[in-house]
Amino acid sequence: MPTFVRTDKCDGCKGQDKTACMYICPHDLMMLDKDGSKTGHAMKAYNQEPEQCWECYSCVKICPQNAIEVRHYADVVPLGASVQPLRGTDSIMWTIKFRNGTMKRFKFPIRTTAEGSINPYADKPEVIMAEIEDHTKLFTHGTHKCDMSQFLK
Repeated sequence: MPTFVRTDKCDGCKGQDKTACMYICPHDLMMLDKDGSKTGHAMKAYNQEPEQCWECYSCVKICPQNAIEVRHYADVVPLGASVQPLRGTDSIMWTIKFRNGTMKRFKFPIRTTAEGSINPYADKPEVIMAEIEDHTKLFTHGTHKCDMSQFLK
């Protein structure tokens, strides 16, 4: 379901040229209605094409005012409930509020290593270019090779 902006919470990122949600949206859907001519709410962000929303939650997580919400599917959140993430420096706290007022919170770490420090090929062997076209050898586990020829008979 697409995102929507709670105009009572949105402050347009304090009148900057580009709001946080505009900056982060991978599909360039978020806009700032500077004069209120589009939505009737001046200096408030809005989703210009809700049907194109990828539901990636990027705008929801980055909004400093927690003003962006998502209408959720019933298999994720029961009808009438809401989910709101609150991003910290080392974790994201997800708060689920059910129709009956019950709230549940889940905290997940954002990152355990310094940004840019991961070397995904550290434990992998060097590539042997002569074998690159041989589809019976797989580059999968540690430093040993898996010979698929036994399975291709």
